[in-house]
Amino acid sequence: MRWIKTWAGICMSLPTLLCGQSAQNPPVPPPAIPAAPTPALQPPRFQVLLDAGHGGSDIGARLTATLLEKDLTLDLSNRLRSMLAARGMEVTDTRSSDASMSPVDRAQVANRTPYAACVVIHATATGSGVHLYTSSLAPTPLTKFMPWQTAQSAYVTQSLKLSSDIDSALAHAEIPVTLGRTSLQPMDSFSCPAVAVEIAPLQAGTSTKASPITDGAYQRNILEALAAALEQWRNDWRQQP
Repeated sequence: MRWIKTWAGICMSLPTLLCGQSAQNPPVPPPAIPAAPTPALQPPRFQVLLDAGHGGSDIGARLTATLLEKDLTLDLSNRLRSMLAARGMEVTDTRSSDASMSPVDRAQVANRTPYAACVVIHATATGSGVHLYTSSLAPTPLTKFMPWQTAQSAYVTQSLKLSSDIDSALAHAEIPVTLGRTSLQPMDSFSCPAVAVEIAPLQAGTSTKASPITDGAYQRNILEALAAALEQWRNDWRQQP
């Protein structure tokens, strides 16, 4: 099953909200979310959100005969959270158990706090190494209120920079990376620099040996690279205007 099928469980449109109107009043504008503000008179805090894909009745991909995507993404998220906390980072997750969460639920968590980085975690049985995806939305200026379904557009430039840091860290760990851009919910609704990380088995290459997606050492190498990338991003993020 190719990666695009892996996203099928979450790539659904947000429900349309119907707004009433009268002859005397103009139509109510579409729903919007406020831009995540930086508290006045306080330096911004570096906070990371981890979004483990799928959960509950949404099992995601069947990675092996006994391993479901929803279980692996939760395990990876929990382990990455511990690594980041050990580096002094504040970390929140959208789910910490086998719970069902809709794209709207996940976006609501992401938009509740001005996160410096939002990392969506997925897995696939096909491909090799790590697939990194950022939103395909065109960049737009950050305004006081952003449309819910396209809030990520104001953060696309930062998201690409975050993806570059992750790409560099994975390359340093000799893990092959495939870069891509896609329209994806809930990431398109995230008001934070956001990258989707999809982990695949490692195919044998000139400098790599084959490793199944269940290989603990392979998983640890990826998580350590992600932790190093987010530490680099912490420095880069603080230097941005």
